Amino acid sequence: MAEFDPERFEDKYANYFTELQRAYKSAFETMNDRYDSELIHAIDQRVLAESEPFYEGDGRFRIELPEDPHERLSGVVVADDEKVETILDRYVDEIETEIRSVFGFGDA
Repeated sequence: MAEFDPERFEDKYANYFTELQRAYKSAFETMNDRYDSELIHAIDQRVLAESEPFYEGDGRFRIELPEDPHERLSGVVVADDEKVETILDRYVDEIETEIRSVFGFGDA
C-alpha cells in the first residue's frame, strides 16, 4: 500500500503511476473474469486507456471518461447501448474501488 498525499496526486502519473497501473490491472482482471471478455477488452483499450482518475477528497476517487465512450466501441463489439452502459459503469466502479484499496481507503 502506498502512502497517499492528495497534493502529490495532482501529478499522479509522476508520483503514483505504479499504484494506478496496479489498480487498473486488478479491475481489468476482475471484470474479465465476470463479464464478456471481448467487451471488457474493448472498453479497456478504447475507453479506459484514455480515462483520467481524480481524487475527490475523503478517500473518494472519480474516473473521468473520454467523450463518446459508446462511439469508441461502435463497430468493435456487438452489444446494445444499455449493456455497454451497465458494464462500463460497473467497470468504473471497480477501478475506483481498486484505487481506494491501493491507497488504503477501504476494502476492495
